[in-house]
Amino acid sequence: MKRFAVFSLLASLALVIVVPFAVAGASATAAAAKSDRSPAAPIATTLSTITGIAISPLLGTSAYGAYKWWSADEKSRAALPWYAQPKFWLPALLIVGLCAAKDALGTAVPPGLKKPLDVLETIENKFSGLVAAGAVIPFVMDAMAKMIFSGDAAAVAAPPVFAHTGVAAIHLAAFEVTWLLNLLTVPFGVAVFVLVWLGSHAINVLILLSPWGAIDAALKAARTGLLGLVTLSATIDPWVGAGLSLAVIVLAYFTAGWAFRLTVFGWLFCWDFLTRRRNRFSPAENDNVIFAGPNFPGVPVRTYGRLVQRTEGGLEFVYRPWLRLPPRSAAVPVDRRGLAVGEGMFFSDIVAENGDTLFSLPPRYRGHEAIVARAYLLGGGVQPAGLCKAWSELRDMIGGRAIKEPALSA
Repeated sequence: MKRFAVFSLLASLALVIVVPFAVAGASATAAAAKSDRSPAAPIATTLSTITGIAISPLLGTSAYGAYKWWSADEKSRAALPWYAQPKFWLPALLIVGLCAAKDALGTAVPPGLKKPLDVLETIENKFSGLVAAGAVIPFVMDAMAKMIFSGDAAAVAAPPVFAHTGVAAIHLAAFEVTWLLNLLTVPFGVAVFVLVWLGSHAINVLILLSPWGAIDAALKAARTGLLGLVTLSATIDPWVGAGLSLAVIVLAYFTAGWAFRLTVFGWLFCWDFLTRRRNRFSPAENDNVIFAGPNFPGVPVRTYGRLVQRTEGGLEFVYRPWLRLPPRSAAVPVDRRGLAVGEGMFFSDIVAENGDTLFSLPPRYRGHEAIVARAYLLGGGVQPAGLCKAWSELRDMIGGRAIKEPALSA
């Protein structure tokens, strides 16, 4: 596993550092070899650009800015947007490299030390995604509109993901029409970005929840590899890159619900972890915030809702799909006497006697498991789970059963 993590680190760093500048170096050859003047070419270019940035906002934005700075002449560099200035993309690429190193070397770092870094990276991904959606994507869509009206063949033929777009626009009867196209296309571009970003951000949450560094490195390398594949395929042919980007968008559409639920869980996890909410929190006697687990029938996993005690004695899970739709409820299929709170290292679960996880508690409930068990009259009380269970068994084996059994046999 450690050997795999080292290879993942090298691959991630190579894609982070080498790909943007390799694409920049190949741009002149691509532009000379191919000149697509069709009106649809800027759309293919922009589709690949948005997809690449959405897959990894910080890496995509910084690499996109690095390419624009690299391909611009020295006189025009001062007029480039803020994300194309070295004072932004150099530190951004450094942060991305440090995150890749953190994941690849995670096998040698205890989970308790690595988890705060995972939380910070998840927050960074949310923040960079927000900045890219609000500031970078409108720039990209505006560049697409100007390319459509200018017919700049060189701009169209440049590598689509890190393309240096044209800035010329024409007037029709002294009327500037670029703003109208932006008005129609910017919401679409932002919607596509959010859709792909949700699926990509789910990888950050999976890394946050995973206790194994090798899995983290594999997930990060897969995402960075997808970004590199979109970039290189778009460099070879804009339509190949657009086709791959469209496949990514379709996949993101069909997994949007799962990714959204995982994003909500990750945000609440980060908020509770960073603010140490558990120190200022006490569970309610009823109606506590909770997430559906993988073994709760009829409800998608990680659905946000509340666990409510019904007047007739049963338990009920109440939730709103997409947090805004009309509320729904589902009865807990297991009698409360057969339930217990599984105490984990970072967050706890409500589990059945056979070990199936029905619910997951946010980190704010960590340390308050006994109160939850008493409030809902759970017959199994509190039991160790996950890493806590492994540590408990190891401790019993070394200092408990391993000592007691020889004493009894003597």
